[in-house]
Amino acid sequence: MPGKGIMFRISVLTIAFVLAAAAAQAQMPPQPPPVASQATTKERDACHPDVTKFCQVQLQVNPNDVLGILGCLQANRPKISSACQQVLASHGQ
Repeated sequence: MPGKGIMFRISVLTIAFVLAAAAAQAQMPPQPPPVASQATTKERDACHPDVTKFCQVQLQVNPNDVLGILGCLQANRPKISSACQQVLASHGQ
């Protein structure tokens, strides 16, 4: 049976770890909402042909993966339409 001193140290270390984790979590900046939630129908329509043309893999894997589709559009930026490029730029992408 461990002594009271060892149990006390384990408890103190556990509490310190939990507090450090909570402090680290509190310091993380809030994440912005996904781009798709901010896009209008007109903006989605502007990028739909480009998504269909260049992002088939992402659509097949997970059609709701907004970040994956955004990454695909960014990777294909020189090839996508100017309308879609303007949509990305208007959202800081």
